[in-house]
Amino acid sequence: MDEPKFIDIEGVEMVFHTRKGVFHALREIDLTVRKGEFITLIGHSGCGKSTLLNLIAGLLKPTDGVLLCANREIAGPSPERSVVFQNHSLLPWLTCYENIYLGVERVFGKTETRNQLRERTMQALALVGLTAAESKRPHEISGGMKQRVGIARALAMEPKVLLMDEPFGALDALTRAHLQDELLKIVAATKSTVVMVTHDVDEAVLLSDRIVMMSNGPAATIGEIVDVQLERPRDRVALAQDARYTGYRTAVLEFLYRKQAHPAKEAA
Repeated sequence: MDEPKFIDIEGVEMVFHTRKGVFHALREIDLTVRKGEFITLIGHSGCGKSTLLNLIAGLLKPTDGVLLCANREIAGPSPERSVVFQNHSLLPWLTCYENIYLGVERVFGKTETRNQLRERTMQALALVGLTAAESKRPHEISGGMKQRVGIARALAMEPKVLLMDEPFGALDALTRAHLQDELLKIVAATKSTVVMVTHDVDEAVLLSDRIVMMSNGPAATIGEIVDVQLERPRDRVALAQDARYTGYRTAVLEFLYRKQAHPAKEAA
């Protein structure tokens, strides 16, 4: 790929001051993400994946170093960087439509008419296949549908970057697989730049252009990066028989369970 860097992370350190003392979460993080690229962050618990995602989101400020998005310093949260968490974070008293409309109105309310805002909201619902559920409230839909509403809400704000923190981690295997396939279609349609945290090796290989593997914490850093050269669109059944897919999967497993084997006492 020859596309210019879109997210630029240079020399980032993250140190937390806690009641138990100083905790050095991340050290010497250098990473660039190209426009339209799908990056996954993977590593053992405590390796700083979510911390790095929160830094890109602007929810945290680095102790040292700089983070840029589209050549502008990331100084705080912004609609240009939408976040989807494992917990869908929907407001329970609002319908699916209203949960999405709330974000759309905040971003575009001063520049667009009510009809345009409604159209944006309905387009987002259609993108995730939930037009028929627009009037339902969160307690009336499944966990997978709630996550799709969360993704629709994020995409409706037309972010430059979609940030996802284990968005399918709490779902059953079949629902997870279905939403992974849906996400592949959505990203192909929107050409979004995506940074996603995952613990799932197969999910990382299926979705990614590159897999960023983090060393164990504390003071975690980027250990290795796997460049996933699999053509898109991707079909999970066909890939299961693809030697390249198996090779990428093995490379990630090798890093996680041999090069970065997590001692039982640390995992406890």
